[in-house]
Amino acid sequence: MVDEEMSAVILRNPGGPEALELVRMPIPQVRAGWSLVKVMGFGINHSEIFTRQGLSPDVRLPRVLGIECVGIIERTTDEDRLPLGATVVSLMGGMGRQFDGGYAQYTLIPNEQIYPVHTNLPWRNLAAIPETYYTAYQSMLALDMRPGDDVLVRAGSSGVGVAFARLVKARHPDVRLTASTRHWGKERQLQAVGFDRTVLDADGTLDIEPDERFDRILELVGPATLRDSIAHTRQAGVVCVTGLLGGQWTIDDFDPIMDLRHHIRLTGCYSGDIDERAVQDMFAFIERWNVPTEPERVFGLDQIRQAHEYVEHEGGFGKTVVLNDTER
Repeated sequence: MVDEEMSAVILRNPGGPEALELVRMPIPQVRAGWSLVKVMGFGINHSEIFTRQGLSPDVRLPRVLGIECVGIIERTTDEDRLPLGATVVSLMGGMGRQFDGGYAQYTLIPNEQIYPVHTNLPWRNLAAIPETYYTAYQSMLALDMRPGDDVLVRAGSSGVGVAFARLVKARHPDVRLTASTRHWGKERQLQAVGFDRTVLDADGTLDIEPDERFDRILELVGPATLRDSIAHTRQAGVVCVTGLLGGQWTIDDFDPIMDLRHHIRLTGCYSGDIDERAVQDMFAFIERWNVPTEPERVFGLDQIRQAHEYVEHEGGFGKTVVLNDTER
């Protein structure tokens, strides 16, 4: 690297998309136990939007955001596991929160949370996978679906919702998938990614018959709609709380005996629980079952504000990625 500076997006103070600044800054210097990744792309996540809005009190500003990235090892402190030029992914583990993240041309990451991958996917597809597909994949495992299950995904048009539908339908085409959405107009998009049906979820209550029940529910809105989801779960069904898109982190006065009567099981999926074997298992599943990974929208680093605006807009759908190369 002749030029020891890079372009990066920094957040100095909370605000709207305009608070994201594209700047020039020094490329991070390698230190013991950390390696430098040339970032080829990354996904936009709602947690980054929450941080940008000032809703992540544990994040100290200024900060380069980005809880994930895909790229190439540029400088390494572990030549055996992370050789120069290796294709890698990274996600979570304090990235973009406790230390600078993926919204940059280069990022310095602890070796233990850099995961080599062997894939022929183009960067745009690879950039759509790490946090979103990992979360959807782990949620799918937690729900322990059976052939012929009726499954509801609240916030089906979200990145995780779309990834979940693609993963499930690739492996279990007989599972009947229903997506909830706050806005009509996305039915064709939802059908194209694998959903069989769409229902309205405008005010935190599903617009369905009061006695309709599902075998499994993936709860991506979170505690804000959890009780309503439980009310629409069949006896011995499973609800997996994965997302917090409703902006509510906890649920008050929850009675696990009465609220979960009828032998309903409640579980959760935290995308921060990561290990290399699980990441490799996910990529093997995607390859074996030919899971689609195409992002909905692709932006450049200089379009980061537009990328955030798209994800926040009511018309936003699926996974949005940002690429650093000219492929877009």
